[in-house]
Amino acid sequence: THDEALRAAEHWGLPVSDKRITCSGIEEIEKFINHWDTERKNLPFATDGIVIKVNELPYQEELGYTAKFPRWAVAYKFKAERAYTKLLSVEYQVGRTGAITPVANLSPVRLAGTTVKRATLHNFDEIKRLDIHLGDIVGVEKGGEIIPKIVGVLKEERLPDAKEIPVPTNCPECNEPVILPEGEVILRCGNLHCKAMRQCLFENFVSRDAMNIENLGPSLITALLDSKKINNLSDIYKLTRDDLLCLERMADKSVSNILNAIEKSKGQSLEHLLLALGIRYVGRTSAKNIAKHFRNLNAIQNASREEFLEVTDIGEKIADSIYQFFQQESTKEEISKLLQFGLNP
Repeated sequence: THDEALRAAEHWGLPVSDKRITCSGIEEIEKFINHWDTERKNLPFATDGIVIKVNELPYQEELGYTAKFPRWAVAYKFKAERAYTKLLSVEYQVGRTGAITPVANLSPVRLAGTTVKRATLHNFDEIKRLDIHLGDIVGVEKGGEIIPKIVGVLKEERLPDAKEIPVPTNCPECNEPVILPEGEVILRCGNLHCKAMRQCLFENFVSRDAMNIENLGPSLITALLDSKKINNLSDIYKLTRDDLLCLERMADKSVSNILNAIEKSKGQSLEHLLLALGIRYVGRTSAKNIAKHFRNLNAIQNASREEFLEVTDIGEKIADSIYQFFQQESTKEEISKLLQFGLNP
């Protein structure tokens, strides 16, 4: 059985949880869940649920696996802890795809072991659905016990002069008009040259899951953009020692480390490059599946929408986004430049 395997591992000196139990029915499982839903607060570590597993190994083998997880195990999530605090103000963040996300500034409150001062409001439809006003007392939870989000309002405590949260008509970064694409709920900046979008695009490109260019952080990217040293992603590979040394607080050793990291990034895999390009809706899993399916960049660039739909877990929305991205002349030019600079995905 699975429990016997864990006991053997424990006997051999491997770390095994001592908070497990073998249950013989649903009632015993529910009793275990109810116990730890309160007792978990006394543990020396944070946890957001338990895992329920089939114990018999032959049954595990018969049940098998999907592409992502075993069919013989399931995660049960506890109800998230909720705290109430005052909504002080709302600011707007612009992401790499131009998405404008409202973020709430809160009166600091203790929640699930940390002090929360900010929380996402997701989009303006969600603000309308919850009927949130400035100055409201709002309920805050942590999504997956990590990211704070507003989930409710104490309307009975709302002040008579409380104002609705304004919906921006212009981008908070570049002041260009915002757009609401058909069939979507997220406002977007329509300016492809918006500085905030470029900043996020470069930060995504150099991140660990993408091209992994260490030491090229947000502040340095801002300085390079402001000094016009970089404009397109491929410009990173044109940077010289002099380009970096002329920036504030840059010494020889730091510059050498950055240039070495840039050179090393040329060998990153196809999966990493796909994630680095900032294609809308394409995350780590999608990038991995696309790379595994097509095997090389040329095949991806020449693939049809229907061919993208053949990729594991790629639906019509993602297929449309990828196909349109690689059909753009600007994309073709940028990829051509990246390859000329020696990238070999």
